[in-house]
Amino acid sequence: MAAQRKTNWFAIGVSIAVVVVLVALGGFVVYLNNQATSPGAAPTSNESFDAESGAISFGDGKDEVAVFVDFQCPACKSFEDNFGSALEKAAEDGRITLAYHPIAILDRFSQGTEYSSRSAGAAVCVASTQPDKYLDFSKALFANQPEENTPGLTDEQIVDIAKQAGADKVESCITDQTYMKFGAAQAKKHEIKSTPTVKINGKELNLQDNADFKKLTDLIS
Repeated sequence: MAAQRKTNWFAIGVSIAVVVVLVALGGFVVYLNNQATSPGAAPTSNESFDAESGAISFGDGKDEVAVFVDFQCPACKSFEDNFGSALEKAAEDGRITLAYHPIAILDRFSQGTEYSSRSAGAAVCVASTQPDKYLDFSKALFANQPEENTPGLTDEQIVDIAKQAGADKVESCITDQTYMKFGAAQAKKHEIKSTPTVKINGKELNLQDNADFKKLTDLIS
């Protein structure tokens, strides 16, 4: 009888140990998931950059054109090449408010270097520190866009591009990857699945639809 009681206490002890281990593992998994989805360091807003929405805005027109871009995305480069100047001119003329959102959804195309996240983070470094240099910097990033399925640009190369664009106060922010998680967090927040994504006054356009495409061109032509 005593031996039986001893065996029962041993089984109970083992069960408790297993439960403790499972709880600890569960907590660790939750921690890892939180780390993976964390927005990371919070950037500082200014008159051009809204750190909450992730928008870098230009102009004060009544209609807002929001453009969500991934600097690894060839279609985003094509969109910038074809419509960037017209968008900027419409913003300068007060016909629209132009809001750029650098996001990251294409890290899988940079051989593990997470170029989409690093370039979006670098754009946030510029937007939060020297927002007047953002447009020149973003154009330069697209002009130097690496091919998909390559490692992409190094942080040091991105710093050089920033300096050439006049953003000379962001080196440590870029090399420290301060805002590296921001682009992916913003993509999730705004539910962006593909780029470029364009919204007019908060409504997403289907750029393959002629009527939707005309809504954009009517605003900027």
